[in-house]
Amino acid sequence: MSKFLLIDGYSIINRAFYGVPILTNHYGEYTNGIYGFCNIMFHVLDEEKPDYLAVALDVKAPTFRHEMYHAYKGTRKPMPKELTMQIPLLMDLLKAMNIPCVCQAGLEADDIIGTLSRQCARQGVDQIVILSGDRDLLQLATDTTVVRIPKTSKGKTEVFHYYASDVQNQYGVTPLEYIDVKALMGDASDNIPGLPGVGEKTACALIAQYHSIENCYEHLDQIKPNKAKLAFQEHYDLAVLSKKLATIEVNAKLDFDMQNAKIDTLFTKEAYDIIKRHDFKSFFSRFATEQRKEIQEWVEPVLVEDFDEVSLVFQQALKANLVGLSLALEKKPMCADFSLQGVALCFTLASDNTEKLYFIPAVYFVTETLLIEKIEELRKKNSLVLLEIKPLLHLLSHVFDLQQLSFVEGLLDHMDDISVLAYLANPLKNEYTIDALAKQYLDRNVPSRQEVFGKEDFSSLWMTKPKELAGFYARQAWCCFHLKEPLMKELESQQLLSLYNQVEKPTIYSLFSMEQLGIILDAKQLKEYGRMLADEIWQMERQILELAKASVGEINLNSPKQLGDLLFEKLGLPGGKKTKNGYSTSAEVLEKLAPDYEIVRLILSYRQLAKLKSTYADGLDAYIGTDQRIHGTFNQTITATGRISSTEPNLQNIPTRTKLGRELRKLFIPKSDCVFVDADYSQIELRILADMSGDERLIDAYHCAQDIHAVTASQVFHVPLAEVTPTLRRQAKAVNFGIVYGISAFGLSEDLSISKKEAQQYIARYFETYPGVKDFLDKLVNDAKEKGYSLTKYGRKRPVPELFSSNFIQRSFGERVAMNAPIQGTAADIMKIAMIAVDKKLREQNLKARIVLQVHDELLLEVPKEEIKQVIELLTACMKSAAFLKVSLDVSVSVGNNWYETK
Repeated sequence: MSKFLLIDGYSIINRAFYGVPILTNHYGEYTNGIYGFCNIMFHVLDEEKPDYLAVALDVKAPTFRHEMYHAYKGTRKPMPKELTMQIPLLMDLLKAMNIPCVCQAGLEADDIIGTLSRQCARQGVDQIVILSGDRDLLQLATDTTVVRIPKTSKGKTEVFHYYASDVQNQYGVTPLEYIDVKALMGDASDNIPGLPGVGEKTACALIAQYHSIENCYEHLDQIKPNKAKLAFQEHYDLAVLSKKLATIEVNAKLDFDMQNAKIDTLFTKEAYDIIKRHDFKSFFSRFATEQRKEIQEWVEPVLVEDFDEVSLVFQQALKANLVGLSLALEKKPMCADFSLQGVALCFTLASDNTEKLYFIPAVYFVTETLLIEKIEELRKKNSLVLLEIKPLLHLLSHVFDLQQLSFVEGLLDHMDDISVLAYLANPLKNEYTIDALAKQYLDRNVPSRQEVFGKEDFSSLWMTKPKELAGFYARQAWCCFHLKEPLMKELESQQLLSLYNQVEKPTIYSLFSMEQLGIILDAKQLKEYGRMLADEIWQMERQILELAKASVGEINLNSPKQLGDLLFEKLGLPGGKKTKNGYSTSAEVLEKLAPDYEIVRLILSYRQLAKLKSTYADGLDAYIGTDQRIHGTFNQTITATGRISSTEPNLQNIPTRTKLGRELRKLFIPKSDCVFVDADYSQIELRILADMSGDERLIDAYHCAQDIHAVTASQVFHVPLAEVTPTLRRQAKAVNFGIVYGISAFGLSEDLSISKKEAQQYIARYFETYPGVKDFLDKLVNDAKEKGYSLTKYGRKRPVPELFSSNFIQRSFGERVAMNAPIQGTAADIMKIAMIAVDKKLREQNLKARIVLQVHDELLLEVPKEEIKQVIELLTACMKSAAFLKVSLDVSVSVGNNWYETK
């Protein structure tokens, strides 16, 4: 049985473009439309397994429909430039996959598909599959021609099929009669007029009864409703015209040889290169191994299999100026530490300028300790370059005490971190992998570990594929070796080397130190906390069911559908928003009802308790190590603004808004004979705003050590400072912090539960009060539009591509980013500078106190009781002197026997 798949090219990529979030590859080219197109196409190819494949495209030229009706498609907006840029890239990919693109002046893609579907049927093809987002093509459905229409909802795409019987079942008309339905209801996207006032429901009913617009007109006296009857009487000519416009041409003169569409090899080496260029990693597995092989020549790596040879390799490496390192690591469970399975080295010998590549496995004959000691010898003498330095620090700490000042001094001087270099060059990437960076900076196609080995672990690979394993890690080391120069040049051209050397590189050590030390979480008390939450959840569930007058077990409160039915069907609460999956029970919907309905307040509380139990009481327990500490991971290449983030687990997100959430902080405790000392920057972003904007009123308020929110309330609401009420202060505080984040009138109105007009007035008064702030924020946006990026006080760059989007929502988001990134990024830079200084001073003064957590503007230290006074003085001095602004940096310090008490 033969099968032909015809794809409506522009329809599918247009649907994909709007259905997939904006994506770019490492060249900055937009790719979301191409990605979505491929995803849909591959899905249908997998299901249909066609023998023939072609893509139909429109041509920028008038068609016979334009000659018939000058306004045809006259209301259609131009294609967004972000999509326009992707069309030639898609064409390149289709060509590389040997997929013919069919187009012809004077015809639309619909006409090409209609004509080809009939031609193929006449030439003996058993089944035609049409893939389009346009329901106009339903008129082509037959018993052997199926129209498949993708629909995207909540990020998931489902493809529906329509044979002739499916069209009949859904619309009550045959596929050919569907043309008449379109003629009556019109089509706003194509500017087909239709009959005024006739919608889909009426159109389907009329054609189901009379089968054509002509027959409807002949039975004008019988037509109901009267509105439709009147439309026929006055605008029948529009219906006739609309039918001609909606009818797809199936007998056009088209020069096309079906054999050119015969599927042979779709997944070619050329197609793989394009897929790789666009960073579509999820498609790599579709290509055979031979298509993924690299075309470049590599220096053949030497697999070291003799113990005596290990020392010789390191002796050679010690003579080189630069050594690229790649570590074969296995992450230890539930901690930030690693075990070393092997090491690859790449270096050039000055004597003969030859490039050397080695892989030394830590299996059977070489111990981890020996390799670590050899790497430490290299570190002391050579410049080392790795993808990431932090894992190496964890390895070195297995043998050496990296907490001692004597070891820390100069520890990072001769090492460079490729991921941090690449992150500074472009902080918008999701990840900084060797394969992506090699393609961008070295024009090398380097397969990822998953491409080569899948999910196999090191030990099994060493037994089955030792040479492939050695080659993989050797290529990684080679790339590190060669990536340093272009990345350093990139940072130099962007004037970012100082930020790298003075801020980002020293931060690596501070993050490693926090990871290694960890923080104690009382496991016994955590279990008790979990049991208490379980009891509260049970009690609250009973209260909710009692209020609902429902017996236990009748409803699952964790089921949005059942909960929605309860609230909006059975209890009849107002404001229900019904979706295809039932009523929405989102926090946004419930919070509007909570003031008036006790059951809704209880449901919101129930959800908070359930979240506390699952995420924290149960979730954190899994991360407690044998030393009773949680050793989380701190990341510096995740956020675009430079802020540090925390994962596995996220210790920066321990709840503070609810009483029960704050109780969790009591379970984080210091070791015996120690306390926690917490230092927090007060209003750092507002102080940075005052400094960078130079607004005199804002600066004066800080110089006078006044309550900035009360001062703002006094000036914005025109009341004496002494008469500022808590409500006015709260509103001023929302405006103060909202301005930093580029808040809109709508956002402020939601925050304060006031009208949008009132919120707009608040913002206007704020800018009247602080005109320097308004000028500064406007300048930030204009500068970002001119340069394409925003800048912190320390030169950190944050590209803002959203400013150039054709989408209003995206542009608005870009403007908020342009306003906030310099302020938030400067705050992040200052915190890193402070953290580095505190780390260094603690060791210089031979103190045992150490930083255990960094949470945005806050440092938490574990401090021996005898060091409390000295550490407070040190902390305050280091944090205040981290930056010198036009206003002082205010630091609040507190001491407690647990994290809760420090707040």
